[in-house]
Amino acid sequence: MAFKEKATVEGCTVFYKVNEQAKKYTLKDNGFTETNSGNFQLIRPLDATPQSKEGFKLKITIAEDLKTLKMSVTTANGLKSMNIFKSESHAMSQEKFYFLMDGMISRDVLEKA
Repeated sequence: MAFKEKATVEGCTVFYKVNEQAKKYTLKDNGFTETNSGNFQLIRPLDATPQSKEGFKLKITIAEDLKTLKMSVTTANGLKSMNIFKSESHAMSQEKFYFLMDGMISRDVLEKA
């Protein structure tokens, strides 16, 4: 998956882009870790309960230049991309996804595109 100016997860109609005010320290303060290649990655579970290890994971990777990103929702092991928006049985995961994204917007990390 290539980095793009705006991105979304599979099945979601809302696109997001990196906020122009975002800096490297902003990303680190919000849970992003720097990868060996210099990009910044955030992995958050979309489980109903924090103790559960069976749910989906949200992965957001922002490129080193802080202008492009890529996003996906994966299985618990991170190997397969999933569409949490195709079924109402994933309503809790959808709600948690939007909650996490709203948090990133309010902290000037991301913005809606």
